[in-house]
Amino acid sequence: MRIVVGISGGVDSSVAAYLLKKQGHDVIGLFMVNWEEKDGTCTAEEDFEDVKRVCNKIGIPYYSVNYSKEYYDRVFEYFLEEYKKGRTPNPDVLCNREVKFGPFLEQAKKLGADMIATGHYAKKIEKDGKFYLAKAKDLNKDQSYFLNQLNQSQLGSVIFPLEDIEKPRVREIAKELELSNATKKDSTGICFIGERNFKNFLKEYLPAKPGDILDLNGNIVGKHDGLMYYTLGQRRGLNIGGKKDGNGQRWFVISKDLENNILYVSQGEDDKLFSDGLFASGMNWIPEIPNKENFNCFAKFRYRQPDQAVEVTILDKDKIKVIFKERQRAITPGQFVVLYDEQGICLGGGTIDESFDL
Repeated sequence: MRIVVGISGGVDSSVAAYLLKKQGHDVIGLFMVNWEEKDGTCTAEEDFEDVKRVCNKIGIPYYSVNYSKEYYDRVFEYFLEEYKKGRTPNPDVLCNREVKFGPFLEQAKKLGADMIATGHYAKKIEKDGKFYLAKAKDLNKDQSYFLNQLNQSQLGSVIFPLEDIEKPRVREIAKELELSNATKKDSTGICFIGERNFKNFLKEYLPAKPGDILDLNGNIVGKHDGLMYYTLGQRRGLNIGGKKDGNGQRWFVISKDLENNILYVSQGEDDKLFSDGLFASGMNWIPEIPNKENFNCFAKFRYRQPDQAVEVTILDKDKIKVIFKERQRAITPGQFVVLYDEQGICLGGGTIDESFDL
C-alpha cells in the first residue's frame, strides 16, 4: 500500500513513517509549509532540515508542498475574524479539517497514495462501513480533541500509526534508530506566532482599541490594551495586581463588553467565572447525528481537560445545548466543545457560542 505521511520534522510523525515502512508499505514523506515569514519566527526551514535527515535515515522519499495561501484563506482569516468578535479561536482544529485533511489529502492522491497517515495520537475504528474517531492508548497525549471536525471521507482516508503506542516508547524508537530529532522538543502553540509576544503579533493585523478595566461594582481598576488580547479566566498580564483597595487576591477576567469596550474583572475564583451550561454551533457529528434528541455523555471544553459529565440536547443538526453535571470554569466562546462516550469514542464537536446559568 502506498501511504503518504504528513511529516513535520517532529519525532511523532517521523516514528509514524518508520513504523509504516517497517510494515512493508510504500511510504512517502510530505512536508507542509503553512506559513511564510522572513523574520524567522516560524521554524519551517529548520523543520524541513529535520525532515530531510529523518527520511534519508529511514529510507523514504520526501517532498515539500506550500499551503501558506490555503492556510491564510481557510484558517488565519477565520482566526482574525474570531478575535474581532472578542472570541478565542482554536486554529489547530480548523487546520486539521481545512489543510491537513484537505489540500494535503488531495496532493497525496496525486502522488498515488492509497492512504495518508499522520503522527497524531488518536485512534480510528471502522464498524459496519462507518468510521469512528476514538482516544489513543496514550491518554496523556491523546489528540482526538483536535480532530473533532473530520468527516467520514477524511477519516476513511487516514491511518494513525501511533494509536496504540505511548509517547515514551516513541522516543525510545527514535533513539534506537538514531534519528536526529529523537530528543527534539514537542512543538506547542501556533506556528505563525512562534516565540513572539502574542500582543505584538496580533497588533500587526488588528487595530488595538484600549479601554477601561472595571470590577463588578463598576469601579475603574485599570486600562486594557484591547479586548482581543484577553480571554475569560485570564489572570496574567492584567497589570492591576498591586491595587491596595482590593482584597489581595488575584484578578481574573470575567467578561468582555464589546459594545462599550470594557473588560470586566474580579478578584479570586469568583462564582461568575463558573457556568451551568453552554450553547454550541457548527457541530460535526462522527459518524452521524445521534438518533436521540437528549443524551448523557462526556465533554472537553479545552485540550488536556479531564472529561466532564454532561447532558446534551440537540437543537438542530448543527446546534446543541450542553448542561454540566458540575459547574465549569471559564467556558470560552470560540473554543471547541468535544463530546465523548464512556468508551472514549468521539461523538463530534462544535464551536462554543456562549455559556449560561440555570
